[in-house]
Amino acid sequence: MKKIVYFFLLFLIISQPLKSQNDLDGKVRKFLEEHKYQWREENVSEEDGKILYNLIIENGYKTALEIGTSTGHSAIWIAWALSKTGGKLITIEIDERRYRKAISNFEKAGLLKFIDARLGDAHELIYKLDGPFDFIFIDADKSWYKNYADALIPKLKVGGCFTAHNVLNTFMWGIKEFLDYINSLPNMETKIDHSSRSGISISFKRFERR
Repeated sequence: MKKIVYFFLLFLIISQPLKSQNDLDGKVRKFLEEHKYQWREENVSEEDGKILYNLIIENGYKTALEIGTSTGHSAIWIAWALSKTGGKLITIEIDERRYRKAISNFEKAGLLKFIDARLGDAHELIYKLDGPFDFIFIDADKSWYKNYADALIPKLKVGGCFTAHNVLNTFMWGIKEFLDYINSLPNMETKIDHSSRSGISISFKRFERR
């Protein structure tokens, strides 16, 4: 009888995290479905969100940084993945109205505890971040992409991934400069995911530069 009770209690302990994750998955899916056609204000597409989600899941990333929250669509995909790997996202937004809307969206999606949302100028904040990070996503002012990469890649773990949005739009000021720069780094292996309509560059850090 004692053994039966023991195994029953053990089952309850093991199954509780799975139930909690299933509940969260259901809540996130419901939120995304209800808001599927409402993401504007320079948010990523659903396809782009899935690319970011899959990168985190497949590589088991846990310490993520996003520059350019907008109203939170990409952060929701990133944080949803991190909820499965045991990680957390820092996301930075300069516009207060968008920041407040993003916080509301994170709460409704059930993901706020996986997100450290910060209101401020990323041009200043990136130099104050300690890191290290294993996943970085940039979707902010394109003219500063190279600067973001220059400041943040040293804070990226070996094996980590640096991603940037809208890189197929090379007519945008700063995109070509960024791509030329990141492709010149000997410790970064870069490809562009063309399944994204806007293009996402995906750069893996292979070793530390001396």
